[in-house]
Amino acid sequence: MNIGSLICGIFSLFFLLLALLFTVLRGKAAMLVSGFNTLPKDKRSQYDQEKMAADQRNTFLLWAAIQGAGALLAHFISPFLAAAAFVAWLILFFRDVHWDAEKAFSKYKK
Repeated sequence: MNIGSLICGIFSLFFLLLALLFTVLRGKAAMLVSGFNTLPKDKRSQYDQEKMAADQRNTFLLWAAIQGAGALLAHFISPFLAAAAFVAWLILFFRDVHWDAEKAFSKYKK
């Protein structure tokens, strides 16, 4: 086992655990979404927290699949594929980063 497949495997398990957490906690897990917990309580009630938690869960599952594929491909084909999986994850990660909370959560307005 090479270091790339090990790291991708660890990331995959971590994202699977986070997806499980968001599955179990459902709407309450929205408080774990970055930036949402800093909103005032009256503003938080204006958003669909169930949908927010479900979307975050699906994002974690996608990230886990990418890292899991990277771990398997790095183990069986080439260690460089772990780096490719990590770059693909970084692209998806930074695509979802928003500096403005209103813009980040606008699709969850009730």
